Amino acid sequence: MRLIKRSTLRHYASRFPKADRARNDWARLVLSGKWQNLVETRRMFPHADQVKVKSGKVVTVFNVCGNDFRLITAIHYDRQKVYVLNFLTHAEYSRHHWKNRL
Repeated sequence: MRLIKRSTLRHYASRFPKADRARNDWARLVLSGKWQNLVETRRMFPHADQVKVKSGKVVTVFNVCGNDFRLITAIHYDRQKVYVLNFLTHAEYSRHHWKNRL
């Protein structure tokens, strides 16, 4: 898979240094993947979930650093691209405000 907007991941590194190693591990695994659908994604990331946002689009959410953070992505399986959209604490994610911005 190609990881788009790695700069977004780096941006969140300063805000959430606790998650830095887990975020880097996630990126390494994504780059090694060649998924065709969510089932294949879940073989590598069993807790990945698809969530429908306000725009009607579906995003894929990954748990990072255990249950502490959520990494929100858009995956285009046909193009083999993973777009990084947002990185949130579990508390921020649970408020659901992020869904209105996507």
